[in-house]
Amino acid sequence: MVSAGDRRRRPFVSEPAAFRRVICIVGPTASGKSALSELVAQRLGSSVVSVDAMQVYRGMDVGTAKTPAAERRVPLLMVDVANVDEDYSVQRFQHDARSCVDELLERGAVPVLCGGTGLYLDAVIDEMDFPSGEMGDDRRLRYERIAAEQGAEALHALLAKRDPESAALIHPNNVRRCVRALEMLDEGVSYAQNHEGLKSHVPHYAARIWAISMPRELLYERIDQRVDRMFEDGLVEEVRSLHKRGLDRAHTAGQAIGYKEVLAALAGECSLDEARDEVKRRTRRYAKRQLSWLKRDGRARWIDVRDMGEEQACELIVRDALVQSEPFQNVERG
Repeated sequence: MVSAGDRRRRPFVSEPAAFRRVICIVGPTASGKSALSELVAQRLGSSVVSVDAMQVYRGMDVGTAKTPAAERRVPLLMVDVANVDEDYSVQRFQHDARSCVDELLERGAVPVLCGGTGLYLDAVIDEMDFPSGEMGDDRRLRYERIAAEQGAEALHALLAKRDPESAALIHPNNVRRCVRALEMLDEGVSYAQNHEGLKSHVPHYAARIWAISMPRELLYERIDQRVDRMFEDGLVEEVRSLHKRGLDRAHTAGQAIGYKEVLAALAGECSLDEARDEVKRRTRRYAKRQLSWLKRDGRARWIDVRDMGEEQACELIVRDALVQSEPFQNVERG
């Protein structure tokens, strides 16, 4: 097998988007995408770039299923880059994650992006300009948090409630424009009244997206088992320790599934058993939203775990990456 280092190194970053190739391995939580991504990156002599809204926070390890440092087979980038008491915006994530991707491309490696946060993946691989203003603007962070935690539909529903005319012009999955329209409303301006026409998304990188698929009942069983394992592995102790370091439900990190519920239990608002059950329910709902996002996106090539194991899936992805003599073809989204 040809490794990334055996191929001719090229200055990918200076080339058109169609030639800056990246692999994205996505899927619902607990589907096994992290292990597969590591295996693919190892075979390609590359690194994994995490595309997860909560793995960016230091110390949030057990509850985000972050691969322990001692067990990583390849470098894992875009984890542990922010403190739990700060709000790390998607705009900031886009800048930092693209820096990681570009560095890998510069040395001839094929970056492997892994995660289930649709907004964050789109922010990296698509041309997506965020509303003007300073990074970390409280309003934007609040709206981005709604999209990341509750889904793009919830954000669009909020816009529809406040400004139906603007909502009618914006696709429910276009988070960027929903955020902008809500910000404009906060400034007393209607997006619909200032509408100049919507442009299609264009790729920033040529992304080959692979999505893991499995029967819903199997996925839910895996989710329940993962949550039980998290509690057994010390999730409560982790949350208690992070709370002393500033973790609070008022921050983005404190809204993460698993952390929000345990914080509520530690505050005496529910029992730990009730918190565990709520984590399972919220995780299953989140997995459903992740699948909906992937189906709406339409670019993913699906890998059904019933048809092939991890090794076979890895071979398929690696073989596809290495035989590509032409640029990946992306589908522009409206």
